[in-house]
Amino acid sequence: MHILIVEDDPQIAGNLYDFLETHGHQCDYVCTLAEALRRLQGDGFDAVVLDLGLPDGDGLALARRLRAGGQSLPILMLTARDTLEDKLAGFDAGADDYLVKPFALREVEVRLQALARRGTGRADAGVARCGPLEYDAAAQEARLAGQALRLPPKALKLLALLMQQPNRVFSRRELEISIWGHEQDSSDNLRSVLHTLRKALGDSPPVDIANVHGLGYKLVART
Repeated sequence: MHILIVEDDPQIAGNLYDFLETHGHQCDYVCTLAEALRRLQGDGFDAVVLDLGLPDGDGLALARRLRAGGQSLPILMLTARDTLEDKLAGFDAGADDYLVKPFALREVEVRLQALARRGTGRADAGVARCGPLEYDAAAQEARLAGQALRLPPKALKLLALLMQQPNRVFSRRELEISIWGHEQDSSDNLRSVLHTLRKALGDSPPVDIANVHGLGYKLVART
């Protein structure tokens, strides 16, 4: 996942950044609302971890602005405000989840992964395309140049995730969690599913799965 951390406490932000990056995610960090808005206009983030008390305003205002602009980006609010009224205000502003400080870093990651899965369900309502490759989530069907691809369930799950964001590098961890619901002890399992999908795409296909050494895999359309 590509995560934007909006937090003005450098120790909290650093702990979040280091933990999430170590666990295979890509993170960016800002400490003001103004910088968060600027970054969210241009970069393709999968989720926002949002503090409420920021130097130039309240994180609630950022959430409201994103939702008013039609942004469906998952928002996880992290804050010391722990009353029921505070939580209701957060959800009313557009938060998808709310976690009170102090928190466990592992819980932050698990909640972000849950939000990403929910977001996938919203995005999958239509037909995803990468070059001549199409994936219809509602019908659970894939087609290459109009021809149906016969894929077993795990290969179809892998394709569905890659089709969400062509050219984006997905880590091995992300792919394994998407397919099996948890990390695998051996990378051989993922390699086997990748082989099945690549074989279905054919020799010298117009769309391929590229291995980005040390980082993961991405779906690319050949020109």
